[in-house]
Amino acid sequence: MSTITFDTLQLVEQLRSAGISQEQAEAVVKVIAKSQDSLVTVDYFDRKLESALAPLRTDLAVLKWMMGVVAAGVMSLVLKAFL
Repeated sequence: MSTITFDTLQLVEQLRSAGISQEQAEAVVKVIAKSQDSLVTVDYFDRKLESALAPLRTDLAVLKWMMGVVAAGVMSLVLKAFL
């Protein structure tokens, strides 16, 4: 999982120039940095989703094959009944 990086010192300086105290600016930057630890990228999310869906796709393929066999069996019974 990758994180988004940013210049914390620059952000503290921007907050200081906006009139926020040093302690408050540092606290805000720490909260922002901590909140970004749980962010995921789209690529990471896509890979996790694909790996979670792979077993479902396999099961679906088996079910499609089984439905084809059942349909062929029903058709053979219908044809046998009328011929």
